[in-house]
Amino acid sequence: MYRRIQQPLHLLASRISRHCPRQRIRPFTSRSRRALDDDSSSAAAWKIAIVGSGPSGCYTGKYLLKSDAMANSQIDVLDRLPTPYGLVRNGVAPDHPEVKSVHHDFDSLFMKDGNEDNGQNLLNFYGNVTVGTDISLEELREIYDVVVLAYGCESVRPYDFIQNSKLEGILSAREFVSWYNGHVDYEWVGPLVEKALKRGSGQQQVVVIGHGNVALDCARILAKTREELDPTDIAARSLNIIDQQNRREISVIGRRGHVQAAFTIKEARELTRLDDANFVVRKDELDMGRTEASKQEINAARPRKRMEKLLTDAAAATSAMKNNTDDDDSQKKAAEVHLRFLLNPTSFETKDGSSLSHVTCERTRLVGDAGSQSAEGTGEMETIEAQLALVSIGYKGVAIPGTEEWYDDKRGILKNTHGLIEGSKEDLGGLYVSGWLKRGPSGIIGTNITDAKDTVASILHALKSSSPVDPKEGWKSIDETLKEKGINPVNWDGYRRIDAEERSPSRKRSELQPREKICSREEQLKAAFSS
Repeated sequence: MYRRIQQPLHLLASRISRHCPRQRIRPFTSRSRRALDDDSSSAAAWKIAIVGSGPSGCYTGKYLLKSDAMANSQIDVLDRLPTPYGLVRNGVAPDHPEVKSVHHDFDSLFMKDGNEDNGQNLLNFYGNVTVGTDISLEELREIYDVVVLAYGCESVRPYDFIQNSKLEGILSAREFVSWYNGHVDYEWVGPLVEKALKRGSGQQQVVVIGHGNVALDCARILAKTREELDPTDIAARSLNIIDQQNRREISVIGRRGHVQAAFTIKEARELTRLDDANFVVRKDELDMGRTEASKQEINAARPRKRMEKLLTDAAAATSAMKNNTDDDDSQKKAAEVHLRFLLNPTSFETKDGSSLSHVTCERTRLVGDAGSQSAEGTGEMETIEAQLALVSIGYKGVAIPGTEEWYDDKRGILKNTHGLIEGSKEDLGGLYVSGWLKRGPSGIIGTNITDAKDTVASILHALKSSSPVDPKEGWKSIDETLKEKGINPVNWDGYRRIDAEERSPSRKRSELQPREKICSREEQLKAAFSS
């Protein structure tokens, strides 16, 4: 499959033609009504909507723009937030500016300056528009020839005992990450985090459940000093709360061994380089995870060999540190990050009846063959004290109104073939999907490139094999439709005003800080519509 995806789009389109039934496509203008033709210098004027402006939406727009078939077309990107870029803005850790820098590539897709004269096609941004409530999916498909759903995974995977717990001090990692990144919908998280951390008298204790990169991001941010975080774009509202006032112990736990952990070596290595925090790894837990099957997994992959060495060295350093600091409190640092393995959390406990006091875990052991080992309980229990627990066990897509019939609840995706959602009504614009909502919450930002190309190939094939038909009577544009509904979207110029305000020296806490985010939707809209 992946070898096919890397081929030129026109070749891929021919290979997947059997998956792409003829779609009934409507044009959006009286301009050229000719069907797409590889040999034609004049392309049809298609109208395409992309729902979601995160990496999957932007990469889908980018590769549509690269096609000559889209030369006369209009491509609109809608997002429920006033600001674009999804997880690039609201999910990537603030101390990872090199990852966030992808927004420069995305900016060029929308930038108007200097592009009008050379006829370059660009994406149009419609922020602060929620598809499913502000405008229905059916209405959107009445307006556009093609609608691509790329709004990602906006929920978290269920975990029975966590969902049933009502104790204060338990949050999903997604909520915590969105809060410290300044997401406008998560201001409510701050008081809960502050209250939980204040319960730790003398020493604050946090448990992070999960062994992915997001779990390690949460631990690292909590372990860093104010001086380390000050030059980043972490929101001031968050920095002022997580700034360490007491000694902090963070335990990151997972039910399988270190060989099966999902985090990357880059994330693990960063924990060894914190200014005022010790990185703690237990040798006995590494030993328990080195089953014969795990050894085969290590030997089969170079990245696992590198991770094995990093964690083995960390365990040796932990032993040496313990010997050196047992009788010398002056050597202890402000924080400790404990990376724990073969522990399965089974319950959240409380002492006062309302707030979290500790997490009960069961020791596990690995069973099964290499590549498919699972963790089974041993009956041995361990209690870890915690005032705050962050649950990082993965994301899950949700079905917005109008997509329920194609939603796969188990996988949290919309059922599709190479991005095409089959079985949609033929009298409406073609419906497609891209990104996490298409394949599930896996991979890094760059993974969306191949994924977007695959979906774009399906779109181009469907458009080429379809004959545009006249719009229905009473057809309205997206602008007319939103205006009738009393919705004033944030366009690209409006976002640039938000961006300029966030970068203003008067807002930033230091010259090194790239921006101080506006964390209120009301304030963002005020900046967007300012003259």
